[in-house]
Amino acid sequence: MLREIEKIGVIISSFRQKLFGGKGNLAITPEKQIEDLKGMLSEATNFDLDKFLSLNAEDSNEYILSFKGFSIGNIELLADCISQPGFSDKSSSSKEYLEKALQLYQLCNLKSRTYSFTREANILRIKNALYQK
Repeated sequence: MLREIEKIGVIISSFRQKLFGGKGNLAITPEKQIEDLKGMLSEATNFDLDKFLSLNAEDSNEYILSFKGFSIGNIELLADCISQPGFSDKSSSSKEYLEKALQLYQLCNLKSRTYSFTREANILRIKNALYQK
């Protein structure tokens, strides 16, 4: 079980670095980032991002918690990945990504016994972005 959690964490971290890290990715559009993320998540973990995005809050929480390797830290990493295109994209779907990322951070708050200043800062940043859209 611990190996599975570590595996998911490494996978999501590497996705995030590949898609959103570094200055060499400036030409990658938010749409391309999301498509790449969907493909990598599906390939590596059988996680269907489209399905996850289409579910209501309760069902999406159940969906993500059904995966053994999604610890609180991994859920936060996924929220980070989902929020990135939401901040950089000006399309109508950007709001959807930000709302899902916010939901994931809130799920982390519910499940975690540890307060995270970083998580709270991310929640505030997303809420501010959503109110401006």
